[in-house]
Amino acid sequence: MRVAMWYNNQDVRLEEMPIPQIGHGELLVKVVASGICGSDVMEWYRLDRAPLVLGHEIAGEVVAIGEGIERYKEGDRVSAAHHVPCNTCRYCLGGHHTACDTLRRTNFDPGGFAEYIRIPAINIEKGGVFPIPDDVSFEEASFTEPLACIVRGQRIAHIQPGHTVLIIGSGIAGLLHMQMARSLGAARVVATDITDYRLEVARHFGADVAIHAMEDLPARLRQSNDGRLADVVIVCTGATTAITQALQSVERGGTVLFFAPTMQGVTIPLSLNDIFWRNEITLTTSYAGSPADYTVALELIRAHSVRVKDMITHRLSLAEAGLGFQLVANGQNSIKIIIEPQR
Repeated sequence: MRVAMWYNNQDVRLEEMPIPQIGHGELLVKVVASGICGSDVMEWYRLDRAPLVLGHEIAGEVVAIGEGIERYKEGDRVSAAHHVPCNTCRYCLGGHHTACDTLRRTNFDPGGFAEYIRIPAINIEKGGVFPIPDDVSFEEASFTEPLACIVRGQRIAHIQPGHTVLIIGSGIAGLLHMQMARSLGAARVVATDITDYRLEVARHFGADVAIHAMEDLPARLRQSNDGRLADVVIVCTGATTAITQALQSVERGGTVLFFAPTMQGVTIPLSLNDIFWRNEITLTTSYAGSPADYTVALELIRAHSVRVKDMITHRLSLAEAGLGFQLVANGQNSIKIIIEPQR
């Protein structure tokens, strides 16, 4: 089968490898749509393990079933979680499924930028395969994983009806956060970015105000929000300037959700008195999503509560995956790039 083998963001090669052989309790899935995630282009996170077949935002069709499988059949349309929690450890029982050791060890074979992937038995046993509703396309279903991450993040951030939500960074994660915040009843959504293209896209996807990141963000926020800062700030970029802006832009009693990682080794000084003592600001993070979050995400897609199809700017073949990686890494004039391995 053909795969897009990642060596680095500038070197993605079309190569051949054997179709994975499935065993007891496993599924072979023909990948129809696979999205490129911002995390796929984080070279500092992956370069020491290259070459790799990346891709975890997948949707496809079951083409072979291992012994012992009863819930699925050939021809089923599915999305799947590449990481799954055990659901029984102290982390899972405490609601921290994405801190689970099992979640951090599980994955697809080889990855979504391939014609076929093997879904391991543990991914199936732990609830990591999700039937796609008839009225949801494969490319829409490929958003299940990234939207599940958004669902978890906003649950942790406790977005409530009437809140003003500031989203720093208007790439795909920021745009999904905008729509999700709206679906939860946010009264006002403010977006920032460093590019005019993404600011315009943010307005299209529901931002009440879109502010260039080089402006005085707290001042602009007060001007547009009856003198108040944001109840919830969601940081969708790892830039240290964005983190500083977030801490300056959150209202007393508010929450800052650090959704994107920084570069490795970055530290940020904090004023404990200004942030925690008198102002009671909560700083929190979110990583990945649990199987329950995937289920919620797929229903949001089905109900069109989050408009994912409109976010797709490029549909590329495996041979064009290198172009897709460069577009995502550069962050210019693209929102969501879908790889179609069967082309």
